[in-house]
Amino acid sequence: MIDLRLLRDDFESLATALARRGYDRDELLALRELDERRRSLIAEVDRARADQRNASRSIGRAAPDDRPALIAAAAELKTEVADLEKQLAEVEREHAHRFAAVPNLPHPDAPDGQEGDGVVLRTFGDEPGFDFPVRDHVELLEAADALDLARAAKVSGARFAYLKGEGALLEFALVRYAIDVAMRHGHTPVIPPVLVREEAMYGTGFLPTDEQQIFLTRDDDYYLVGTSEVPLAALHMDELLDEQQLPIRYVGYSPCFRREAGTHGKDTRGILRVHQFEKVELFSFVHPDLADAEHERILGIEEEIFTGLGVHAQVVDIPVGDLGASAARKFDIEAWLPGQAAYREVTSCSNTTDYQARRLKARIRRREGDNLLVHTLNGTALAVQRAIIALVETHQREDGSVAVPEPLQPYLGREVLFGSPEW
Repeated sequence: MIDLRLLRDDFESLATALARRGYDRDELLALRELDERRRSLIAEVDRARADQRNASRSIGRAAPDDRPALIAAAAELKTEVADLEKQLAEVEREHAHRFAAVPNLPHPDAPDGQEGDGVVLRTFGDEPGFDFPVRDHVELLEAADALDLARAAKVSGARFAYLKGEGALLEFALVRYAIDVAMRHGHTPVIPPVLVREEAMYGTGFLPTDEQQIFLTRDDDYYLVGTSEVPLAALHMDELLDEQQLPIRYVGYSPCFRREAGTHGKDTRGILRVHQFEKVELFSFVHPDLADAEHERILGIEEEIFTGLGVHAQVVDIPVGDLGASAARKFDIEAWLPGQAAYREVTSCSNTTDYQARRLKARIRRREGDNLLVHTLNGTALAVQRAIIALVETHQREDGSVAVPEPLQPYLGREVLFGSPEW
């Protein structure tokens, strides 16, 4: 949620910034008019309530002959107050709904453009070369009985998978490896709840804009999270954090659930786009002055993780037209997937500035000066299924086995997957 004072006091700057994201100026003007109507109604309600109180007091002090007229006037005021309160409640609902849909202001350094217009900042790792026909992750994993898509479809439908045997062990190894890297950088490990209330989804900006991607339980109105960013951000909802506590840094691990509409072809093959996946998530609460530096820091952790996995990848500065509602700026890491001969997103990290904190009411108590909204940042340390794809396709060998990158070997207890152990 943006600062409402910008709408009232700095409309042109707000409109110019949001225009970069394609937000309609006429909608912003309509929102300003609605805000003015809301403030006017609040003043009218306050005035009518005061008149009603004064009228009630006058009845007790009035002479008997004057009371009937005063009682009638008080009844009219009661009706007026009820009518104004009804109008205000309707305007409040509309105001909250429309204001919640306004996206965050883009960072001044975020590039302009739409999806596909991202700016490649750098690459890392060597692009793998092969002197044999390249297999994709489905061929490699299914041949080793490490992946079962057919039975998952029978049990749960399309876009689900069983990881089995060495596939399951690979997930456990990747998760602990990523968490250990994050812990070395000062992040506290957390296993969060993955069923959350509407307040947590709204507070992190996934409602109302991303509602079509979210699973909702039928009987209890719990939302299944699409990322542990949601419960990690809500961990300090409605809290006043001491300035000396900051920065607060977490690394969460959870299953994640998302309605993946997907496209066609290789996007729907295997485990690239699935409804259920597991993720290691980085999350930080920081002072506003340190948010940009924290963003680069989280990106550095992600690069360290994938450099250790021996994956070739590029870092992309995402254009403002392709940002989620809460993000002011986002960096993606796109790994080279030999099975697709293409770069595909494996991590992202976002600076959401004070957008989430304003919804979550998460503030900083300062020893000097007014309290501040804390700034929040999140980043994917490791999305398990996509990391598995990048790893097995990058390190595949002609016989169908996969070389295990050295940093991962202690977690797996072997140097080779899907073949004879080489210890």
